[in-house]
Amino acid sequence: MIPDFDVTILGNTSSIPVHGRNHTAQIIRFGQHCLLLDCGEGMQIQARKFKIKTSRINHVFISHLHGDHYLGLVGLLSSYHLAKRQSPLTIFGPKGLDEIITTHFRWSDTKLSYPITFIQTNNDSMNLLLDEKLFQVYSFPLKHRIPTTGFLIREKYGLRSLIKQKLEEKELSIEAIKSLRSGIDYYSQEGEVFKVKEFTYPLPPLRSYAFCSDTIFDPELKKYIANVDLLYHESTFMEQDKERANLTFHSTAKQAAEIAKSSNAKKLLLGHFSSRYADLEEMLIEAQSVFPDSILSEEGQSYII
Repeated sequence: MIPDFDVTILGNTSSIPVHGRNHTAQIIRFGQHCLLLDCGEGMQIQARKFKIKTSRINHVFISHLHGDHYLGLVGLLSSYHLAKRQSPLTIFGPKGLDEIITTHFRWSDTKLSYPITFIQTNNDSMNLLLDEKLFQVYSFPLKHRIPTTGFLIREKYGLRSLIKQKLEEKELSIEAIKSLRSGIDYYSQEGEVFKVKEFTYPLPPLRSYAFCSDTIFDPELKKYIANVDLLYHESTFMEQDKERANLTFHSTAKQAAEIAKSSNAKKLLLGHFSSRYADLEEMLIEAQSVFPDSILSEEGQSYII
């Protein structure tokens, strides 16, 4: 059975929450797993609005320490404590995040009801952060004003499904079945060979999602996110404000589309919109002129991967 894999947008604005848009936060659902990418202000309100059960989140990933990407985290952790959470929480983020969080709870004299593990991310290269049975999460460097990482969620191959007709023709041992389902040809003691391709169905293509929060236009990104199924790439500005984008280490919608095109992404999800644009239609047109499969991220919308 293929597990569900989707992303729900809770916030898609940049520095100021205006025009009904909120700070960056995304929920990734992979089967029974629930991941949080960035946790901007208002994340909890948005989660309640869109009926997201935050209690299911066991892993949090923070891209960088600009407030619009993490200021909702202390509130979320506090709510977990008030709800008497017991299950462990792992937070991946840049150097300094653990100090910010622990300093807050030290000065508020709060002893959390659940354990937190902090794992520091590095923006030097691509790094494996989380290795689960059916998926992995990597960080990769983004070029912003302070240390920043993107995140790549990549599906892993699970067990193969056996062809029932073949099982009726041949009586296989438990060892043979385990081997074939794991994708390994089985050699019996009698010298008989049971080929994976003959006894199992082909595996479906592996799925992937890349999250590029804040970054200046960087053609080098394609080596980290090549062939991704869904790419979220910041599009803070339009081309008319390209100079501003360069000065603030952000990207335009057209530049995001160029990254999607060069990396051979299947679909581009635009986000992190500047407060100067109330209407985003022209931004979408700019992106689609380069990469037709571009769409605007919408808060509350889930995108199946």
